[in-house]
Amino acid sequence: MKENRELEKKLNRLAVGVSIIVLVIVGLMRRIKIDVGVDFSFLPPFHAFMNLLACFALIAALIFIKKGNMDLHKKSIYFAMLCSAIFLVSYVVYHFTTPETKYCHDGSVRSVYFFFLITHVILAGAILPFILFTFNRAFTGDYERHKNMARWVFPLWLYVTATGPICYWMLKDCY
Repeated sequence: MKENRELEKKLNRLAVGVSIIVLVIVGLMRRIKIDVGVDFSFLPPFHAFMNLLACFALIAALIFIKKGNMDLHKKSIYFAMLCSAIFLVSYVVYHFTTPETKYCHDGSVRSVYFFFLITHVILAGAILPFILFTFNRAFTGDYERHKNMARWVFPLWLYVTATGPICYWMLKDCY
């Protein structure tokens, strides 16, 4: 068990490093634009799709673990992480190369959109290291600590994956 704790510590340091790098890159993508000669304006629906796939994979993972099927739970989590990683790379490419889209609607729907957008962005940035820590606990076989952390990480990650497509849907008329 000591070996697993040491591995978990190493993986957690990696998770912190990855999280910091991602936050820095995401912070820079709004300030820096790179002209690569390619129009990436087709990517927003892809982003929504990848988030939606991650959302469904997370729901499936919950169902599988409730039924005691650890193998399918694990595969669902791996798939959710893959979808989230593909989303993130695509999202960063899009925002480094494409001007920002401003929300174009007025009234109460504007407040609803900004509520979802702001909570989505804040939680997406905050939850990343905890998703990785939770994963690390399961990966190293510390299922009890994994379960305890997953109880609060899971709903936040699910919220982020669900509100991404909602924000896209509310913004799509503005592209």
